[in-house]
Amino acid sequence: MGLFRLLFSNPFAFLLLIIPLLYSIIIHELAHGWVAKKMGDSTAEWLGRLSLNPMKHLDPIGTLMLFLFGFGWAKPVPVNFNNLHDPRKGLILVSAAGIMANTIMAFIALFLLRVINPAPFGAFSLFLIFLAQINIMLAAFNLIPIPPLDGSKILMGFSSPQFQYTLMRLEPYGFFIIIGLLYLGILNPLISLFEGIITGIIGLLLP
Repeated sequence: MGLFRLLFSNPFAFLLLIIPLLYSIIIHELAHGWVAKKMGDSTAEWLGRLSLNPMKHLDPIGTLMLFLFGFGWAKPVPVNFNNLHDPRKGLILVSAAGIMANTIMAFIALFLLRVINPAPFGAFSLFLIFLAQINIMLAAFNLIPIPPLDGSKILMGFSSPQFQYTLMRLEPYGFFIIIGLLYLGILNPLISLFEGIITGIIGLLLP
């Protein structure tokens, strides 16, 4: 459901959804920039992207798509991988940072649900459920090894230069490939698999 439709049909549910959705995407991007800085590249910091201010991260088209169709994106945090102390290791860690950030946020949300045990259908309970679900979905989606998603860059870090070149050549068309595969439902089993793996790992860590 597009967020515009939800806004008009249930404004309260819209607020409970839009806040965790917006900041889950922002923290995902922020994690990339933060790890890149720790590994030697301060590009994101120079451009003011190490910020929780939504205006620093929102992409106009991605935001419009999110409101219309429930699927959107933020501006990618710029990273110059040539500045990293160890480019191959940095490629893996910087790319994995957003996925790890979303997984940690999902863990925190589920941990609070278990420890605080709020009213099952109260606003705070729904907020935490939305937060966990959104972050598990974002982490799983970004694990898909199709450029420009993070999973492809993690794969590049373990691949030969020839395969890296192949993936880089695919990147200009990757977004259209992803949209097409999502429309056809081909990616759904893979996303469900990744969601199951992430949920299982979080379940093992929860007390």
